Amino acid sequence: MGLVITPLQTSRQFNPLVQPLGTLQKLGGRELVWRFDGGDITSDGGALVLKKLEERTGIVRRFAACFEDYRSVKQIEHPLLDLIMQRVFGLALGYEDLNDHDELRRDPMLAVALGKDDVKGEQRRRKQDRGKALAGKSTFNRLELTSPDYDGSPRQKEANKPETKKIVADPESIDALLVDLFLEARGQAPEQIILDVDATDDLIYGKQEGRFYHGYYKEVTFCFRILPERWLCPKDYCYLPLYVFCGEQLLCSRLRRSNTEASADSVEELEPLVARIRQCWPAVKIWLRGDSGFCRENLMAWCESEGIDYVFGLAQNARLKKQIEAQMTQAAEQYQQTQAAARVFTEFLYATEKTWSRERRVVAKAEQLDKGANPRFVVTSLSAEQKPAQELYEKVYCARGECPENRIKEQQLDLFADRTSTGKMWSNQLRLYFSSIGYVLLQTLRRTALAGTELEKAQCGTIRLKLLKIGAQIRVTVRKVWVSLSESYPYATLFARVLAHLEAGCISP
Repeated sequence: MGLVITPLQTSRQFNPLVQPLGTLQKLGGRELVWRFDGGDITSDGGALVLKKLEERTGIVRRFAACFEDYRSVKQIEHPLLDLIMQRVFGLALGYEDLNDHDELRRDPMLAVALGKDDVKGEQRRRKQDRGKALAGKSTFNRLELTSPDYDGSPRQKEANKPETKKIVADPESIDALLVDLFLEARGQAPEQIILDVDATDDLIYGKQEGRFYHGYYKEVTFCFRILPERWLCPKDYCYLPLYVFCGEQLLCSRLRRSNTEASADSVEELEPLVARIRQCWPAVKIWLRGDSGFCRENLMAWCESEGIDYVFGLAQNARLKKQIEAQMTQAAEQYQQTQAAARVFTEFLYATEKTWSRERRVVAKAEQLDKGANPRFVVTSLSAEQKPAQELYEKVYCARGECPENRIKEQQLDLFADRTSTGKMWSNQLRLYFSSIGYVLLQTLRRTALAGTELEKAQCGTIRLKLLKIGAQIRVTVRKVWVSLSESYPYATLFARVLAHLEAGCISP
């Protein structure tokens, strides 16, 4: 069946469902009439971009290979790849909940994106399923809630009931895939890379497994997307996921309990990641960057033993403040003279009294602002010859504001990484993986097909709004599937350019 894309020129009526809605209104000299009789119309016409992107990169296909499907082939209508792709594409299109798929299963545009032959679901086995080409929430529950130790048994271990949840994810394979996609995207080995490690709060929804109080987030956490069920649990109860980025590219996303510190298990997560990078790029220089939550002896000592340079924030204390009293006085004097923010940089060797095994270089920023003194400290293994104090702080450490902090915001706000609402931690980790692959997919689109366009630096939410959420009408004939895109779509030229770029196949994962 062919696929033809054409602008929507005239309205077409397909089987009017109801009479005009509500009270008739006037619009100038005309009546304003509302009817649900437009036929198969979708708001996700840009799913064509996701379809072509996946065909060229195979990102979702490789993600699906990290799952083991124990279902009987003869009894399933939705293959594993279709389920994985529908879930990832749904996240990319802005549908965060499994409940959303009970309506999305009727959307022929998403069926087109998945490559379904029967885009309207007219050939489904059961009569009640006809007209629904895709999977609903119940099928996705079987995907997300399968116990990680399931071995293919036809019956549940405890209740001796038939087992319906039979799709198992392999976390190690998914972790390796994220690193491999990063390595393949870079092509040639770079001379140097900076790995950003960071933790964030992930508010929970109720009395879930792993639920724990975290005092730091009691007052400072602000939920940007308030959901009614979030009020069931105080906002200081959360998970504490760990992320590793290199620039905009995601290498690790690990869900953790919040009854620990930010740097917990960071060495264990970084060891295989760094080993894989060095296996492919033996000569690459690796820098590790993080905030003061990662300034811990075990992590710094591991970096030093592995030949990895690091730049970590250092929490201020009385000893550190006393060390820069002269510089703080100098900055205050400059502020009094100019009435503008004043900065003075210095550096010195420093070691804690008990926890550090050795002295390390500390760079200090003595700053005076309108609101008062603002001292800051950074500890690093880089020498003054490699990075002078001011350059180290302003150009290396402060770059964390873009990566990873903005990238984590994209993960949580645009790809719904915080939608960890199941009862079990392992199933919430799986949801975090789905969000991560959705981010990788859109980041690949931004890095490749959107390079040189007005959206080359746009966040994932903006890309979704301007490139994926397009009104379109879908008609199915004997030989073709007609996708008629809205003529009033303001980014038609950009859309055509991106699709042509993907058609040409000039991209890598």
